[in-house]
Amino acid sequence: MPLGTSHVTAARAATFIPEIWSDEIVAAYKKNLVAANLFKKMSFKGKKGDTVHIPAPVRGSANLKVAETQVTLNANTESEVLVYINKHYEYSRLIEDIVEVQALSSLRQFYTDDAGYALARQVDTDLVRLGRGANGGDGTAAYDKAYKGDDGTTLYTGTAAALTAAAIRRTIQRLDDNDVPMDGRFFIIPPSSRNTLLGLDTFTTFNSVGEAASANSIRNGMIGDIYGVSVYVTTNADAATDGDRIALMAHKDFAVLAEQVAVRSQTQYKQEYLGTLFTADTLYGVAELRDTSAIALAVPA
Repeated sequence: MPLGTSHVTAARAATFIPEIWSDEIVAAYKKNLVAANLFKKMSFKGKKGDTVHIPAPVRGSANLKVAETQVTLNANTESEVLVYINKHYEYSRLIEDIVEVQALSSLRQFYTDDAGYALARQVDTDLVRLGRGANGGDGTAAYDKAYKGDDGTTLYTGTAAALTAAAIRRTIQRLDDNDVPMDGRFFIIPPSSRNTLLGLDTFTTFNSVGEAASANSIRNGMIGDIYGVSVYVTTNADAATDGDRIALMAHKDFAVLAEQVAVRSQTQYKQEYLGTLFTADTLYGVAELRDTSAIALAVPA
């Protein structure tokens, strides 16, 4: 056999080169994130410990200065938010040699896409479920502080109703009343509510003019704006009771994602199984930062 024709080249072994796995997984992970791209994100990478302490100072006040008197001092007792790094999720497959030999290289692409999607979905799930405790909620799936989607005023008690423009306006007002900044607000909705929004003149008219629609393709899940609030659709919107779904209007400072180990991939040949073990994992924690910066609306599934 001529010299150089039987070498194991990078191209022939590309299926199990870890760098390719890692690059493809990270790309798939980022592509499928919705909530994690919207809330505050902190890197805890390379640091020891299992708890992040985030200062939560109380807002100060402006005081009238009276002539010939001392200024009024703001002396609040500040608090903090603890983020526990306790969520370690992994995605693993054992790929036997026969598969490596006989399968198309597209199999690797499927596994990396699937791993990225699974991990992104888990991170988004943990963030979105913080909405169960928003606005003074008790943190259960019952959503005791959610409002019905048709009016935004009646507390949800197990019977949801489709979104209306009036309910969206009322929810925006609630955030205004809570002194939540306009900049950084967003509205996460399930697919059923996207169908409803497309039937609202307020939504379709706004997004048929200007540049709102043209920017959608660069922001994961974004489908437009309504009353100045960006709208994102995800199949990962939380579930309430009786199969209903939750639409969550929030500000980016409502919750935080603290990431200690970003998505990574590792491969190891297992001779006892004549196969390659492929694992992707991530280590992180989530926590609510500002309770009144999110409002939940219950809508039909």
